[in-house]
Amino acid sequence: MFGYIRPDIPYMYVKDGILYKAMYCGLCKSIGGSCGQCARMGLSYDMTFLSAILHNIAGCDVKIEKRHCVLHPVVTRPIASDDDITRAVACLNTLLTYYKLTDDVQDEGKGRFTRTFFKSGYKRAKARFPQMEEIVKGRMAELSALEKAGCDSLDRAADPFGSMIAELSDLLLGEYKSEDTHNLFYGIGKWVYLVDALDDYDKDVKKKNYNPFVQAFGQPSRAGMLEKNGEEVQFVFQSIFAGNAERLKNIRFHFNHDLTDNIVLRGLPAATKRVLCGCGQKDPKPEKIKLK
Repeated sequence: MFGYIRPDIPYMYVKDGILYKAMYCGLCKSIGGSCGQCARMGLSYDMTFLSAILHNIAGCDVKIEKRHCVLHPVVTRPIASDDDITRAVACLNTLLTYYKLTDDVQDEGKGRFTRTFFKSGYKRAKARFPQMEEIVKGRMAELSALEKAGCDSLDRAADPFGSMIAELSDLLLGEYKSEDTHNLFYGIGKWVYLVDALDDYDKDVKKKNYNPFVQAFGQPSRAGMLEKNGEEVQFVFQSIFAGNAERLKNIRFHFNHDLTDNIVLRGLPAATKRVLCGCGQKDPKPEKIKLK
């Protein structure tokens, strides 16, 4: 994914800040072990959230240990231990990073060199989770076809990405999946695609790349588009948030879910607000979060 799924830090409990940072570091280590050290460069905030919520729904306790890290070799820090869910999410992180770079190569002719760093990790992830790779490959091909056709519907354009995340959640949750988990992850995936497109609006206009908001509204700038169509854009995002909140109520969590509630109910709207005002993603990295 693209790094937009983050906690709303001012409203984050101290315990959740510790857990989030530990899972971020644990996922980083797991990527290195499962897909190679180069693949760790693709570590995503989105996958940290995915790991946290999957552990909770599946009832898999997160074990945290004090360990050393390459970036912090002297002082030990809390790091989540590796397990089956973390390894699966680590491989998914690498698969999505590789396909995102492939998309950049095809659309803009950039990222070819960077992609080479992930090729070995991609092959390892594909070999380990072939069904997961098939889902990503199929939905990304569907998305590419819609973009090449110049799809002017926000819902249709975002559907393949939302469906991909929903199908991946079904695969990773196994017996713990439900209609509500499927629809929650669909809404989150749809939001990721649309907020990324909105963030890239002016860049895509300049480079003449496909953008669903440009196709739908045809304005030469994001500011102009929001001035004329802001209420419609807000409605699209508010509808997603309302659906996410409703699904959360019906999902059974095995542990405290303050962290994932913070991200879904506060973090996503906060990120949308930053993108709407043109502020972009300026939150600190997890290791920079100050616990008060």
